[in-house]
Amino acid sequence: MAINPNTTFVAGAVYTAAQANRLPFGVCASSSSTTDYTLTTTLTIATGMTATFTAIANRLYRVTYYEPAVGVTSVLSGTTTLRILLTNALGTNLQRGLIQNTAAVSSQGTLNLVHVGTFTAGSVTVVGCAITSSVTGAPILTRNVSSVARLVVEDIGPS
Repeated sequence: MAINPNTTFVAGAVYTAAQANRLPFGVCASSSSTTDYTLTTTLTIATGMTATFTAIANRLYRVTYYEPAVGVTSVLSGTTTLRILLTNALGTNLQRGLIQNTAAVSSQGTLNLVHVGTFTAGSVTVVGCAITSSVTGAPILTRNVSSVARLVVEDIGPS
């Protein structure tokens, strides 16, 4: 993919719309949650992890899904998987990450997923979803006011 970098700006030069449009537009959508989410064995949108924005053709977007404390089942080799999906829990997978335990004990970790790509122009919804391989040990996504889960969409410039 060809990148269309901006020019060097100098004093007295005319700043054009084309130059302005080569800059990142910044945050397009954001959601957050401080509410714990109890994991299930069905891929489900985690509480508060939905973001909708209007995509522009031929621009790159960075979608970041951050969970501060991801619980894993106490079953040996158990997993908790997070995904960034397009539209809903049955949509196109954009990114995934998992935490797996190596002993039959509950464990916890942090996951930060990042997807960079383009979208079809128009309204786009991205969601953060979670699933666990077993509910033994009651795995949850632990959140609070100082450990906030976030889903952020940023326009990072032309593709």
